[in-house]
Amino acid sequence: MKRSLSLVLVLLPLLGGCAVVAVADAAVTVVATGVKVTAKAVGAAADAVIPDGDDEAD
Repeated sequence: MKRSLSLVLVLLPLLGGCAVVAVADAAVTVVATGVKVTAKAVGAAADAVIPDGDDEAD
């Protein structure tokens, strides 16, 4: 019993590190998704405002 308790006490801090990495990874994913969506919206607004010269005159 004493050996299993010491093993748990040794491994417990490592699990906390995994949780920190998981939270950081989730935060980076949220930020990256936000930047991607914002970039698409800005690109769409720029395309709507700036004429591209593709109109063909017959």
